[in-house]
Amino acid sequence: MSSTVSKPLPTSLLTVAGCRLDYRVMNESGLRPTVVFLHDGLGSIELWRTFPDDVVKATDHRGLVYSRYGHGWSDPATEPRPIDFVEREALVVLPSVLEQLDACVPVLIGHSDGGSISLVYAAHHPVAALVLLAPHVFVEAVGLDTIATLGQQFADGELAGKMAKYHRDPVATFRAWNDVWLDRRFASWNIEYLLNRIECPVLLIQGRDDEYGTMAQIDAIERQIAGPVERVELNECGHAPHLSQPALTLEATVDFVRNACGRA
Repeated sequence: MSSTVSKPLPTSLLTVAGCRLDYRVMNESGLRPTVVFLHDGLGSIELWRTFPDDVVKATDHRGLVYSRYGHGWSDPATEPRPIDFVEREALVVLPSVLEQLDACVPVLIGHSDGGSISLVYAAHHPVAALVLLAPHVFVEAVGLDTIATLGQQFADGELAGKMAKYHRDPVATFRAWNDVWLDRRFASWNIEYLLNRIECPVLLIQGRDDEYGTMAQIDAIERQIAGPVERVELNECGHAPHLSQPALTLEATVDFVRNACGRA
């Protein structure tokens, strides 16, 4: 049974496929292309912390960040997450978000699941550039082990309390993410076959201590992407480079966005 947290509705909402999504536009009159931030599997607008604002301020680009369905203060999920959720988010939801908010041909900055969504979108639509923080293109045992362990911790209650600060229904948010990744049908998920369609510049940032994935993820992306790829490996860094190593991640991201957009 889910437990919905009572919070005021966000002031900025758009509707996609019948679901209301919380979003925020930064630096509305800033440079184009718009820099769009796609959060991780348990993320939301707020859980990015200051990273979107820092990138937008440093580049002077227009920025857009939103919480996916079932996350943050967007509509809470009322059903299990589908096995093809990455593809649905990339090919149904994201195109509508970008069209409604005038952010076509964006720079996509995706973390974890958000990085995977960014890759699928870029394989089907024009994109100015991709910044991928700890992305996934296939399932690894190390990630599944971490997710299973986190599921046990969630049952103890402490994690649910922490998540309640950032999600309308923290139980539903966690269960949707945890259950789909541990579903046996998801074990064969793999998007490597799409990578050779991507021709835009790509920046890969991966922590060497990532508990959800290994360097094999960015190795596969670098090897198969059709366009130019830059790669940053960070020491003393887990699954969230923008939180574990904020200064280095921000510097690499800002320099890359400026170069990709012709402002070096």
